[in-house]
Amino acid sequence: MAAIGDHVPAHPDDVRAAYRYCEEVTRAEAQNFSYGVRLLPGPERRALSAIYALARRVDDIGDGTLDRQRKTELLARVGSMVDGLAEGSAGEDANDPVRVALADAAQRFPLPLTAFHELIAGVTMDVEQAEYKSFDDLLVYCRCVAGSIGRLSLGVFGCTDTHRGQEYADTLGLALQITNILRDIREDAAMGRRYLPAEDLARFHCDEAWFADGRIPSGADFNGLVKHEASRARALFDEGFRLLPLLDGRSRACVGAMAGIYRGLLDSIEADPDAVMAGRVSLSAGAKTRVALSALLGRVR
Repeated sequence: MAAIGDHVPAHPDDVRAAYRYCEEVTRAEAQNFSYGVRLLPGPERRALSAIYALARRVDDIGDGTLDRQRKTELLARVGSMVDGLAEGSAGEDANDPVRVALADAAQRFPLPLTAFHELIAGVTMDVEQAEYKSFDDLLVYCRCVAGSIGRLSLGVFGCTDTHRGQEYADTLGLALQITNILRDIREDAAMGRRYLPAEDLARFHCDEAWFADGRIPSGADFNGLVKHEASRARALFDEGFRLLPLLDGRSRACVGAMAGIYRGLLDSIEADPDAVMAGRVSLSAGAKTRVALSALLGRVR
Protein backbone atom coordinates (compact mmCIF):
# COMPACT_ATOMS: atom_id res chain seq x y z
CA MET A 1 0.00 0.00 0.00
CA ALA A 2 0.99 3.66 -0.28
CA ALA A 3 3.57 4.59 2.27
CA ILE A 4 1.82 6.68 4.90
CA GLY A 5 4.21 7.44 7.72
CA ASP A 6 3.94 7.49 11.48
CA HIS A 7 2.02 10.77 11.76
CA VAL A 8 -0.99 10.96 14.08
CA PRO A 9 -4.01 9.71 12.11
CA ALA A 10 -7.08 11.90 11.73
CA HIS A 11 -9.92 11.44 14.18
CA PRO A 12 -12.57 9.00 12.86
CA ASP A 13 -15.19 11.76 12.87
CA ASP A 14 -12.91 13.93 10.72
CA VAL A 15 -12.35 11.05 8.31
CA ARG A 16 -16.08 10.45 7.96
CA ALA A 17 -16.67 14.16 7.38
CA ALA A 18 -13.88 14.25 4.80
CA TYR A 19 -15.38 11.33 2.89
CA ARG A 20 -18.83 12.98 2.99
CA TYR A 21 -17.30 16.09 1.46
CA CYS A 22 -15.67 14.07 -1.34
CA GLU A 23 -18.90 12.19 -2.04
CA GLU A 24 -20.79 15.48 -2.24
CA VAL A 25 -18.25 16.80 -4.75
CA THR A 26 -18.63 13.62 -6.79
CA ARG A 27 -22.42 13.76 -6.81
CA ALA A 28 -22.45 17.44 -7.73
CA GLU A 29 -19.72 17.47 -10.38
CA ALA A 30 -19.41 13.98 -11.85
CA GLN A 31 -22.60 13.59 -13.84
CA ASN A 32 -21.40 10.43 -15.60
CA PHE A 33 -18.80 9.11 -13.16
CA SER A 34 -21.23 9.03 -10.24
CA TYR A 35 -23.53 6.51 -11.93
CA GLY A 36 -20.77 3.90 -11.64
CA VAL A 37 -19.44 4.98 -8.25
CA ARG A 38 -22.79 4.44 -6.56
CA LEU A 39 -22.67 0.74 -7.53
CA LEU A 40 -19.61 0.11 -5.33
CA PRO A 41 -19.56 -1.09 -1.71
CA GLY A 42 -19.04 1.68 0.85
CA PRO A 43 -15.24 1.59 1.31
CA GLU A 44 -14.57 1.45 -2.44
CA ARG A 45 -17.18 4.12 -3.15
CA ARG A 46 -15.65 6.47 -0.62
CA ALA A 47 -12.09 5.87 -1.86
CA LEU A 48 -13.06 6.49 -5.48
CA SER A 49 -14.88 9.67 -4.45
CA ALA A 50 -11.70 10.88 -2.74
CA ILE A 51 -9.72 10.22 -5.93
CA TYR A 52 -12.32 12.08 -7.96
CA ALA A 53 -12.38 15.05 -5.57
CA LEU A 54 -8.65 15.67 -5.96
CA ALA A 55 -8.83 15.14 -9.72
CA ARG A 56 -11.71 17.64 -9.84
CA ARG A 57 -9.62 20.17 -7.94
CA VAL A 58 -6.78 19.80 -10.43
CA ASP A 59 -9.16 20.14 -13.38
CA ASP A 60 -10.83 23.20 -11.85
CA ILE A 61 -7.45 24.90 -11.51
CA GLY A 62 -6.70 24.25 -15.16
CA ASP A 63 -10.16 25.36 -16.33
CA GLY A 64 -10.37 28.44 -14.10
CA THR A 65 -9.91 32.10 -14.95
CA LEU A 66 -6.68 32.71 -13.03
CA ASP A 67 -3.57 33.70 -14.92
CA ARG A 68 -1.07 31.08 -16.04
CA GLN A 69 1.43 31.77 -13.27
CA ARG A 70 -1.15 31.43 -10.51
CA LYS A 71 -2.49 28.20 -12.02
CA THR A 72 1.02 26.81 -12.12
CA GLU A 73 1.53 27.73 -8.46
CA LEU A 74 -1.72 26.06 -7.41
CA LEU A 75 -0.93 22.91 -9.39
CA ALA A 76 2.48 22.79 -7.69
CA ARG A 77 0.76 23.04 -4.32
CA VAL A 78 -1.43 20.06 -5.16
CA GLY A 79 1.70 18.18 -6.22
CA SER A 80 3.29 18.97 -2.86
CA MET A 81 0.21 17.65 -1.10
CA VAL A 82 0.45 14.42 -3.09
CA ASP A 83 4.12 14.10 -2.10
CA GLY A 84 3.16 14.66 1.52
CA LEU A 85 0.56 11.91 1.30
CA ALA A 86 3.10 9.48 -0.12
CA GLU A 87 5.67 10.43 2.52
CA GLY A 88 3.24 10.54 5.44
CA SER A 89 3.59 14.26 6.18
CA ALA A 90 0.56 16.54 6.33
CA GLY A 91 2.06 20.05 6.43
CA GLU A 92 -0.26 22.97 5.87
CA ASP A 93 -2.85 20.70 4.24
CA ALA A 94 -3.42 18.59 7.37
CA ASN A 95 -7.09 19.60 7.65
CA ASP A 96 -7.90 19.59 3.96
CA PRO A 97 -10.87 17.16 3.66
CA VAL A 98 -9.64 15.75 0.33
CA ARG A 99 -6.21 15.08 1.81
CA VAL A 100 -7.75 13.49 4.93
CA ALA A 101 -9.95 11.22 2.82
CA LEU A 102 -7.13 10.22 0.48
CA ALA A 103 -4.80 9.48 3.38
CA ASP A 104 -7.37 7.08 4.79
CA ALA A 105 -8.08 5.55 1.37
CA ALA A 106 -4.35 4.99 0.81
CA GLN A 107 -4.21 3.05 4.08
CA ARG A 108 -7.00 0.79 2.87
CA PHE A 109 -6.10 0.36 -0.80
CA PRO A 110 -2.83 0.19 -2.81
CA LEU A 111 -3.26 3.54 -4.51
CA PRO A 112 -0.44 4.63 -6.85
CA LEU A 113 -0.58 8.19 -5.52
CA THR A 114 2.20 9.38 -7.79
CA ALA A 115 -0.22 8.97 -10.70
CA PHE A 116 -1.68 12.30 -9.59
CA HIS A 117 1.56 13.87 -10.82
CA GLU A 118 0.72 12.58 -14.30
CA LEU A 119 -2.69 14.23 -14.05
CA ILE A 120 -1.04 17.49 -13.00
CA ALA A 121 1.36 17.20 -15.94
CA GLY A 122 -1.58 16.80 -18.31
CA VAL A 123 -3.44 19.79 -16.89
CA THR A 124 -0.22 21.79 -17.15
CA MET A 125 -0.35 21.04 -20.89
CA ASP A 126 -3.82 22.61 -20.87
CA VAL A 127 -2.56 25.67 -18.99
CA GLU A 128 0.22 26.06 -21.55
CA GLN A 129 -2.29 25.50 -24.38
CA ALA A 130 -0.29 22.70 -25.91
CA GLU A 131 -1.17 21.52 -29.40
CA TYR A 132 -0.76 18.02 -30.81
CA LYS A 133 0.70 17.21 -34.20
CA SER A 134 -0.27 13.54 -34.35
CA PHE A 135 -2.65 11.12 -32.70
CA ASP A 136 0.27 9.56 -30.86
CA ASP A 137 1.08 12.99 -29.43
CA LEU A 138 -2.52 13.36 -28.28
CA LEU A 139 -2.38 9.96 -26.59
CA VAL A 140 0.49 11.19 -24.39
CA TYR A 141 -1.81 13.91 -23.07
CA CYS A 142 -4.74 11.49 -22.67
CA ARG A 143 -2.61 9.05 -20.69
CA CYS A 144 -1.74 11.87 -18.30
CA VAL A 145 -5.24 13.17 -17.65
CA ALA A 146 -7.29 9.98 -18.00
CA GLY A 147 -5.00 6.95 -17.91
CA SER A 148 -3.71 8.17 -14.55
CA ILE A 149 -7.22 8.10 -13.09
CA GLY A 150 -7.76 4.65 -14.54
CA ARG A 151 -4.67 3.36 -12.77
CA LEU A 152 -5.67 5.02 -9.49
CA SER A 153 -9.13 3.51 -9.77
CA LEU A 154 -7.67 0.08 -10.39
CA GLY A 155 -5.94 0.40 -7.02
CA VAL A 156 -9.41 0.57 -5.47
CA PHE A 157 -10.95 -2.19 -7.57
CA GLY A 158 -8.20 -4.75 -7.41
CA CYS A 159 -7.63 -7.07 -10.35
CA THR A 160 -6.91 -10.73 -11.03
CA ASP A 161 -4.09 -9.79 -13.44
CA THR A 162 -2.43 -6.55 -12.41
CA HIS A 163 -0.23 -6.14 -15.48
CA ARG A 164 -2.99 -6.63 -18.04
CA GLY A 165 -5.43 -4.75 -15.83
CA GLN A 166 -3.23 -1.66 -15.80
CA GLU A 167 -2.92 -1.75 -19.59
CA TYR A 168 -6.67 -2.10 -20.09
CA ALA A 169 -7.48 0.57 -17.49
CA ASP A 170 -5.10 2.93 -19.26
CA THR A 171 -6.69 2.14 -22.63
CA LEU A 172 -10.20 2.64 -21.30
CA GLY A 173 -9.11 6.00 -19.93
CA LEU A 174 -7.90 6.97 -23.40
CA ALA A 175 -11.27 6.05 -24.89
CA LEU A 176 -13.14 8.15 -22.34
CA GLN A 177 -10.86 11.15 -22.84
CA ILE A 178 -11.12 11.12 -26.63
CA THR A 179 -14.91 10.96 -26.24
CA ASN A 180 -14.66 13.99 -23.94
CA ILE A 181 -12.58 15.84 -26.52
CA LEU A 182 -15.14 15.19 -29.25
CA ARG A 183 -18.02 16.22 -26.98
CA ASP A 184 -16.30 19.45 -25.93
CA ILE A 185 -14.86 20.56 -29.27
CA ARG A 186 -16.66 23.90 -29.32
CA GLU A 187 -16.20 24.65 -25.61
CA ASP A 188 -12.48 23.84 -25.73
CA ALA A 189 -11.97 25.94 -28.84
CA ALA A 190 -13.52 28.92 -27.05
CA MET A 191 -10.89 28.43 -24.31
CA GLY A 192 -8.07 28.37 -26.86
CA ARG A 193 -7.44 24.67 -26.48
CA ARG A 194 -6.58 22.54 -29.48
CA TYR A 195 -6.67 18.81 -28.95
CA LEU A 196 -7.43 17.28 -32.33
CA PRO A 197 -4.23 16.26 -34.12
CA ALA A 198 -2.99 18.84 -36.60
CA GLU A 199 -2.38 16.18 -39.23
CA ASP A 200 -6.01 15.02 -38.97
CA LEU A 201 -7.31 18.58 -39.22
CA ALA A 202 -5.31 19.04 -42.39
CA ARG A 203 -6.52 15.74 -43.81
CA PHE A 204 -10.16 16.79 -43.40
CA HIS A 205 -9.57 20.44 -44.36
CA CYS A 206 -10.55 21.76 -40.93
CA ASP A 207 -9.20 24.44 -38.63
CA GLU A 208 -9.99 24.37 -34.91
CA ALA A 209 -10.15 28.17 -34.92
CA TRP A 210 -13.54 27.74 -36.66
CA PHE A 211 -14.98 25.62 -33.88
CA ALA A 212 -15.39 28.28 -31.18
CA ASP A 213 -18.43 29.81 -32.90
CA GLY A 214 -19.54 26.67 -34.72
CA ARG A 215 -18.59 28.08 -38.11
CA ILE A 216 -17.70 25.23 -40.43
CA PRO A 217 -17.16 26.51 -43.99
CA SER A 218 -18.06 24.58 -47.08
CA GLY A 219 -15.27 22.34 -48.25
CA ALA A 220 -14.37 21.26 -44.71
CA ASP A 221 -15.20 17.65 -43.91
CA PHE A 222 -16.05 18.14 -40.24
CA ASN A 223 -18.26 15.05 -40.14
CA GLY A 224 -15.44 12.98 -41.57
CA LEU A 225 -13.04 14.34 -38.95
CA VAL A 226 -15.36 13.49 -36.05
CA LYS A 227 -16.15 10.03 -37.38
CA HIS A 228 -12.43 9.35 -37.87
CA GLU A 229 -11.60 10.20 -34.26
CA ALA A 230 -14.71 8.38 -33.03
CA SER A 231 -13.59 5.20 -34.78
CA ARG A 232 -10.29 5.44 -32.92
CA ALA A 233 -12.11 5.88 -29.62
CA ARG A 234 -14.34 2.90 -30.40
CA ALA A 235 -11.30 0.67 -30.99
CA LEU A 236 -9.90 1.80 -27.64
CA PHE A 237 -13.22 1.01 -25.94
CA ASP A 238 -13.18 -2.48 -27.46
CA GLU A 239 -9.69 -3.07 -26.07
CA GLY A 240 -10.34 -1.39 -22.73
CA PHE A 241 -13.50 -3.39 -22.04
CA ARG A 242 -11.26 -6.44 -21.73
CA LEU A 243 -10.64 -5.12 -18.22
CA LEU A 244 -14.11 -6.11 -17.04
CA PRO A 245 -13.59 -9.90 -16.67
CA LEU A 246 -10.54 -9.19 -14.49
CA LEU A 247 -12.62 -7.35 -11.87
CA ASP A 248 -14.97 -8.54 -9.14
CA GLY A 249 -18.70 -8.17 -9.69
CA ARG A 250 -19.31 -4.76 -8.13
CA SER A 251 -16.14 -3.23 -9.56
CA ARG A 252 -17.06 -4.66 -12.96
CA ALA A 253 -20.49 -3.03 -12.67
CA CYS A 254 -18.93 0.31 -11.73
CA VAL A 255 -16.50 0.36 -14.65
CA GLY A 256 -19.13 -1.03 -17.02
CA ALA A 257 -21.56 1.74 -16.08
CA MET A 258 -19.06 4.58 -16.41
CA ALA A 259 -17.53 3.33 -19.64
CA GLY A 260 -20.91 2.26 -21.03
CA ILE A 261 -22.29 5.77 -20.57
CA TYR A 262 -19.34 7.25 -22.41
CA ARG A 263 -19.62 4.70 -25.18
CA GLY A 264 -23.29 5.64 -25.52
CA LEU A 265 -22.22 9.26 -25.72
CA LEU A 266 -19.74 8.34 -28.46
CA ASP A 267 -22.55 6.57 -30.35
CA SER A 268 -24.60 9.77 -30.28
CA ILE A 269 -21.69 11.91 -31.47
CA GLU A 270 -20.80 9.49 -34.25
CA ALA A 271 -24.42 9.35 -35.42
CA ASP A 272 -24.71 13.15 -35.58
CA PRO A 273 -21.30 14.91 -35.60
CA ASP A 274 -22.89 18.32 -36.20
CA ALA A 275 -24.59 18.09 -32.78
CA VAL A 276 -21.33 18.92 -31.00
CA MET A 277 -21.41 22.33 -32.68
CA ALA A 278 -24.89 23.02 -31.30
CA GLY A 279 -24.06 22.31 -27.66
CA ARG A 280 -22.76 19.67 -25.29
CA VAL A 281 -24.06 16.24 -26.28
CA SER A 282 -25.27 14.17 -23.34
CA LEU A 283 -27.36 11.14 -22.49
CA SER A 284 -30.59 11.54 -20.58
CA ALA A 285 -30.74 10.53 -16.93
CA GLY A 286 -32.98 7.64 -17.94
CA ALA A 287 -30.48 6.39 -20.51
CA LYS A 288 -27.65 6.59 -17.98
CA THR A 289 -29.72 4.68 -15.44
CA ARG A 290 -30.42 1.96 -17.99
CA VAL A 291 -26.72 1.61 -18.76
CA ALA A 292 -25.92 1.41 -15.03
CA LEU A 293 -28.58 -1.25 -14.53
CA SER A 294 -27.26 -3.25 -17.49
CA ALA A 295 -23.77 -3.03 -15.99
CA LEU A 296 -25.04 -4.22 -12.63
CA LEU A 297 -26.62 -7.20 -14.38
CA GLY A 298 -23.38 -7.91 -16.24
CA ARG A 299 -24.75 -7.00 -19.65
CA VAL A 300 -22.23 -4.32 -20.65
CA ARG A 301 -19.52 -5.56 -23.02
